[in-house]
Parts: sequence; C-alpha cells; structure tokens
Amino acid sequence: MTDKPLVKDFATEWDHADPQWVADPYPIWEDLRQRCPVAHTDRYGGGWFPATHAGVSAIAKDTKNFTSRTVIIGNGRPTELDLPAPIGVAPPITSDPPFHAIARKLILPAFAPGPINALEPMIRALCAKLIDGLEGDVVNAGMAYAKYIPPSVIRTMLGFPEDDIERFIEFIDIVLEGIDHPLEQRIEEFAPVEEYFVAQMEDHLANPRDDLTSYLLNVEIEGQKLQPEHVFGTMVLVLIAGIDTTWSAIGSSLWHLASHPDDLARLVNEPDLMPVAIEEFLRYYAPVTMARLVKHDMEYLGCSMKEDDWILLGFPAANRDPAMFKDADQFIIDREENRHVAFGLGIHRCAGSNLARLELRVAIEEFIKRFPRFELADPDAVTWASGQIRGPRNLPIRILQQ
Repeated sequence: MTDKPLVKDFATEWDHADPQWVADPYPIWEDLRQRCPVAHTDRYGGGWFPATHAGVSAIAKDTKNFTSRTVIIGNGRPTELDLPAPIGVAPPITSDPPFHAIARKLILPAFAPGPINALEPMIRALCAKLIDGLEGDVVNAGMAYAKYIPPSVIRTMLGFPEDDIERFIEFIDIVLEGIDHPLEQRIEEFAPVEEYFVAQMEDHLANPRDDLTSYLLNVEIEGQKLQPEHVFGTMVLVLIAGIDTTWSAIGSSLWHLASHPDDLARLVNEPDLMPVAIEEFLRYYAPVTMARLVKHDMEYLGCSMKEDDWILLGFPAANRDPAMFKDADQFIIDREENRHVAFGLGIHRCAGSNLARLELRVAIEEFIKRFPRFELADPDAVTWASGQIRGPRNLPIRILQQ
C-alpha cells in the first residue's frame, strides 16, 4: 500500500484500505449508519459507501443507474473502450443487462447442487490431508489450512496444475490487494496473470478435457463459441472470486470459534447445528464488498452522485444493520431467521454460493473433529486482508488438550 494519510473521518473520506478499517471495520460502519448512512470519499477519484441494508439493497438491484462493468475499486477508471463490450472484464459479474443473463446462464450448470455436492468427498479428503500436515501445539489455521482449501478445489474445476496453487495466491494479491497502486502499475502487475490464463486456454484447446475451462472454450451462444475475452474473463473470475472469498470465510469462522469457546463446544456437541451456524458465520463475517460505477450525474439516496463515481456495496455492513436483523451486532449461533446478503443481492448474487457453503461446512467439520478444543495463541498476531475481501491471514491457533 501507499503512504496515504490516515482517515480522520470515514463519513467524508472513507478508505477500505485504511489500517483502522482493515483491522476492525464494524464500529466504523455502525457510526456511519447513525450519522451518515451514505458516506463519501474523494479518494480513488471519488466514491460512495452505503452503510445500511436499505441503501445497499437499492443500489445492488438498480441496473438502470449503476453499471457493473468493473467491480474492483482502484485508481483510474476503465472506459467502455477499455472493456470488451458487452461482456466486461470478468463476465457475468462485470456484465450489465441484457448480456448478463446470457453469461450467467452459461456457468450456472457447473455450480448447480448436483456437481457441487459431488465434490464433497474430495474436499473432505483435502481438509484431512491439510490437518495431517499441521504440527505442534500452535498451528496457523489461516496460512496453513484455510488458505489451501479453495484453490485446490477451484484449480480442479478449471483443470489447472496442482503445482500452481501458490501462483494463484499471488494472482489474488495482484488483483485484490494492490488497489492503491497507480493504474499504469496495476496494468503492468496484471501481465503475469494474463500470460498464465492465455497459456491455459491454449493448452486446453490443444488438449481438451472434462473441466470448466474446456467447457467454456466449447460452449456456444446462438451457434457461436464464446469470444476469447469472455472465456478469459470468466476463468479469472472463477479463480479469484472462488478462492479469496471462501478462504476468508473459513478463516473468519475459525477465528470466531477460537475466540468463543461456548460456540465451539456447541458445534462439537451438537453437529446438527452446523447448517444454521454456517449461515450465521456468513452473516456476521461476510467477507465480500463489491463495487459499482455511477452511470450518470444524479441525486440518489440524498447524495449528488457524479458519472463514474465509485460505489462500494457494503454487504457485510448491511448484514449488521439493526433495522434488518434483531440483535444484529451479536453472533447467535442458532439464529433462526437469517436472510443475510453475504452472497450479494440482485442479478449479481454469487453463482458459487453452493460451493462456498460446502467448502465452509466441510472445512469447519473436519477441523473441529480433529481439534475439538482450541483458542487464539496470540490475538495481537492475527492479521486481516485489506481491500474488498476481508478475512484473517495470519491466524495462530493453540490446540488444547481434550
């Protein structure tokens, strides 16, 4: 990150890369809900942050006034000429209607319950293998466990080499955590990512196999195969979105259980509670915020928005809005009514939610089965990812005697 000045007032200069926001954004969001429900910033060229469920919902569902042609906030703005219209950089998440519906329909079969549930034995075996490799009384549940589950699953779906998993982590850092870098630097940093995916496409064309990459290369829209930019963008989306979001969700859940022994004991002793607990983990620790761009100058939610202003959709903030959830600021492991928005709202609701839930459930089940009692080894040593995906990275956990 750069040496930007620290934020003094998040209502007028919010920055999701500010150290205070990265370390603990929840008090910031609660303050904004009470005194400035739609915060503004001049950073990143100007943008808005709705902190209420109502504000987030309104913008997320409004494709007339907001475009999704890019969903990661950074310095500079991609113009329509920079993007392969109408697909955007990473379809379907960067596609606006009407093309969005076509692009989304293409990938839904790969993430349907049937094929996703078939992955459970592989995911469970992977988690067990990773746990087998953890040594000592203190283990890093973030960097040695949660980190490796999603990339192993996603690379299997895409048909990428197992040896490249560490490269995928580098790609995530480039795309999601280099947001403060100048636009020209961001483009240069992305070059290795582009080279890798182009090489994978070429290899799959020469050596077709039964995976998502070959499917994308051969599927057709009205008798025509997808443009190379479409295949490339969707592959990047599946890899980046499929890894960091779930890595963060798994890590946050383990962080919570290490910090709340009563909740850990309940999950160990009441395994039937797991499905409900998963939804509360997703609500309370929702990892994803998503960006939009304002299409035209307008008054919206009482704000004078300008064309190409950023919108940072605070789905995690919406999940803690007391106007929507009873005892919103409390983690209730057996919460019965839980219509959270961890997977987004509107047409861009996460297509991979089935996979994310499966990975999260299996990762927790296997960890607490092997380690029914554990705690944070050093709370001050825990670090959190910056940018639009939030989750613990360094997560030292002490395994306790049964």
